Amino acid sequence: MKMPYAVGNVMKKVLIIEDEQDLADLIAFNLEREGFCPVVALDGRSGLDSALADPPDLIILDLMLPGIMGTEVCRLLKSREKTAAIPIIMVTAKGEEIDRVVGFEVGADDYVVKPFSTRELMLRVQAVLRRTGPERPAGTILRIGPLVIDTERHEVTVGDEAVTLTTTEFKLLLTLAERQGRLQSRERLLKDVWGFAYVGDTRTVDTHITRLRTKLGEAGELIKTVRGFGYKLEAE
Repeated sequence: MKMPYAVGNVMKKVLIIEDEQDLADLIAFNLEREGFCPVVALDGRSGLDSALADPPDLIILDLMLPGIMGTEVCRLLKSREKTAAIPIIMVTAKGEEIDRVVGFEVGADDYVVKPFSTRELMLRVQAVLRRTGPERPAGTILRIGPLVIDTERHEVTVGDEAVTLTTTEFKLLLTLAERQGRLQSRERLLKDVWGFAYVGDTRTVDTHITRLRTKLGEAGELIKTVRGFGYKLEAE
């Protein structure tokens, strides 16, 4: 039997927003076996209400939902301070690149296409929680040009303006900042930011870099593209 997946004595709560009852029950069953505390919502509205009333540690979110689409649920959750930092794994039958891009644009941290193995999903859940959980020493502040990263508070500012980032965007920015001036391949960033269990292509990195540059405004220019290889962050 698996030990509870917890920090301290608190089990990790995972909200499943999925309108297919059988699939939702299967995911919940496997999460329980892995030591998580699953909660199920069968439509977008009830899932949104549940997340706002009692924020979970992670959300597994179907794209095609009755009432409110999964992309809108994701967008609304990422726009609220109370739920903005909750990692979201988008689950959908759609596998086209445009659907993955839309999912990442509204703030999803990972993307799984149906049909998928429950083992793959469990590995992704664990990988997302590892990369979004607290793991940095307290009191570390990185300053690069107008960019300031507070690793203890997970806060980013450009000049005097606060920048709201998803957990994955923050991890990506911090990884580049800690390796300032060093070229990072897309494959290396996939491994270090998304985790060893991530199964995806390097366009995921490109999509997040584009979003990150936009959110950083003037500081977005600190992230340099090395054509055909990857990215690096360096002061002007």
